[in-house]
Amino acid sequence: MADIHTVRLEPVGVEFEVEEGETVLDAAFRQGIALPHGCKEGQCSACKCVQLEGETEMLKYSTFALNDSEKETGHVLMCRTLVWSDVEIELLNYDEEVLSKSIPVKQFSGKIVDFQKLTHDIRGVQIELDAPLKFWAGQYVDISVRTEEGETITRSFSMANPPSETQKLSFIIKKYPDGRFSNELDNGGIRAGADVSVRGPYGMCFRREERDGPMILVGAGSGMSPVWSILRDQVVSGETRPVYFFYGARTQTDLFKLDEIGALTAANPNVEFIPVLSHEAEGNGWAGERGFVHECVDRRLRALGIEGEGDVYACGPPPMIDALQPVLFMHDFDSDRIFFDRFTTTSGSSGH
Repeated sequence: MADIHTVRLEPVGVEFEVEEGETVLDAAFRQGIALPHGCKEGQCSACKCVQLEGETEMLKYSTFALNDSEKETGHVLMCRTLVWSDVEIELLNYDEEVLSKSIPVKQFSGKIVDFQKLTHDIRGVQIELDAPLKFWAGQYVDISVRTEEGETITRSFSMANPPSETQKLSFIIKKYPDGRFSNELDNGGIRAGADVSVRGPYGMCFRREERDGPMILVGAGSGMSPVWSILRDQVVSGETRPVYFFYGARTQTDLFKLDEIGALTAANPNVEFIPVLSHEAEGNGWAGERGFVHECVDRRLRALGIEGEGDVYACGPPPMIDALQPVLFMHDFDSDRIFFDRFTTTSGSSGH
């Protein structure tokens, strides 16, 4: 029988068990304790904390996430940490609301029941699970599929459906030129009827309830997926705060879901949809916003007089997130009111 040790989290006073060979983060997920996390692979620094007591060992990680001087001062990455005794850890970042809303991570079996070509490089995928998955709007799962050649591919994708739909999940997936998962969709290796395994939920970029000020949603590419889930969940919540939904794309042909978005905004006057095109040619009948989405967010916030009020949920590729961050800080948004989901292409098993 594997040894079991106790991890105590300070300053919150939460304790949980970790089995031999299990990382601190995986043990927390299994028991429904939502610790700060990002890539789950030692590539980012979201789960960095300080080990106060105990004996641990760290699996391979990136020195970008944890440099040598930090390691010497007792910092560890919870996604890479194995424990060999009872351990005490000091959290550097934690959110009482997140800890109170934890959902245990579970494994599900499912089938791909449908997929659609939404644009030249965006696909819609529907998966039916064998049991309901509880999640918060904006969270993601790891999906594993076996190709016809017998290879297993795992990627992370955010749900596009609201949490009220627990057994049939929808995903919006961007197809990359060298993306194994998305190319298998087009080439038929992953098809309707294919079996999948789904593990989750994960992610800290989920809708917070009953907050003051407007809700600002910013998406690009497949960042539409979690943003669409958050938006629909917000609408059914009955909250009346204004919602500004910015979506960045290259041209009009890269816009999709326009009928559904139009119906939602028509029924909910407090929601405004603001598509922003960066490469639309002149004379194509486009009267909307132009430029990059972060530039439009900056202009609109100034025009609306919104300085640090409300919550921002931004989901999309790293360049969009990187460009948006200084804009939000210039507008006096506190970091605890900004929620990012940075969609990388593929690093190991991650990549929305």
